[in-house]
Amino acid sequence: MTTMTTEPGSHPSAHAAPLLELRGVNKSFGPVQVLHDVDLTVRLGHVTALVGDNGAGKSTLIKGVAGIHAFDSGDYRFDGNPVHVSNPKQANALGIEVVYQDLALCDNLDIVQNLFLGRETLASGFLDEISMEQRAAETLAGLSVRTVKSVRQKVASLSGGQRQTVAIARAVLWNSKLVILDEPTAALGVAQTEQVLRLVRRLADRGLAVILISHNMNDVLAVADDIAVLYLGRMTAQVEAKDVTHNEVVQLITGGVLVKEGGELKVTEPEATDLKSGTDLPPSETGGQS
Repeated sequence: MTTMTTEPGSHPSAHAAPLLELRGVNKSFGPVQVLHDVDLTVRLGHVTALVGDNGAGKSTLIKGVAGIHAFDSGDYRFDGNPVHVSNPKQANALGIEVVYQDLALCDNLDIVQNLFLGRETLASGFLDEISMEQRAAETLAGLSVRTVKSVRQKVASLSGGQRQTVAIARAVLWNSKLVILDEPTAALGVAQTEQVLRLVRRLADRGLAVILISHNMNDVLAVADDIAVLYLGRMTAQVEAKDVTHNEVVQLITGGVLVKEGGELKVTEPEATDLKSGTDLPPSETGGQS
């Protein structure tokens, strides 16, 4: 078992600016409370992995951040200011973009049309195809994407990794500050997974804040700066990735907690916790909980 020091300012993330800060947020659906006093800090230039077992409340949390399910109570601060986000347009206006697991791409449209779908650029009342094509190419080039032959390729012709790349490019096209990625490597092969993970890391290196939701601990430890762990609707820990092992993250996911002993933090076994049980709603009741 490794131990984790808690000296303030001893890690790089201690100096990074918090972009998103949630304090004591709660969310219920009818009589069932899904999130219980959740705290979360997401910093610029950092990949924050949000992990937890199925039913932990991850989807509810990011949907609250994105304005799909407004939080019932708690403090929501963005870029240092208190905000109230009750719909996706408000989240988009702040610079929050979400790439969901289904990607929401249209196979019959090309890359440019998908990137600007619903936000088309007009010139003299007509679609400004030249401007949109230029911006699409610049965005992909800025993300060092070289696997796409043409921005006029139909999405139907793209591989799984290329589709994920297009979805991520769409998220960063609109001067976003926070990009939330929901299981971006699910169902991808080894080479495509590596491609997507490099892109995730590149987003943070460009100064964006990234929330990565993943069940794959190898992916998490490969790219994450911070790891936030949800267990039955409660945030049991938010730690720096370099301070925990694979096994310790798994222990936290399954109910372990961080305890302070002699000025150090360590992970206790699940059996040693007395965390009050929370609960989550089945997918059919909330549009897909995870």
